[in-house]
Amino acid sequence: MRVGRKKRPSFRLIAIDKASRRDGRAIEELGFYGPTQNPPVITVKEEPLIGWLNKGAEPSETVESVLKQAGIWQKWLAQKPAPAKN
Repeated sequence: MRVGRKKRPSFRLIAIDKASRRDGRAIEELGFYGPTQNPPVITVKEEPLIGWLNKGAEPSETVESVLKQAGIWQKWLAQKPAPAKN
């Protein structure tokens, strides 16, 4: 979700229902990303975020790249349960 002034963006990382509007009501706020600061500020609540990913939440491409920058994406991939084989 984009927040901030004109020409000074900052973003909240949120869990939201896929059918909701882009800036609609969030289920849970999971972090913050401030790209205009040097270096960019990334704060994330890791446990709730990983919980949502384990439940099947699909991050957008942008959120995935932010998680890769923060190193959380690699942590999740390392602990991700292997798919069941039939």
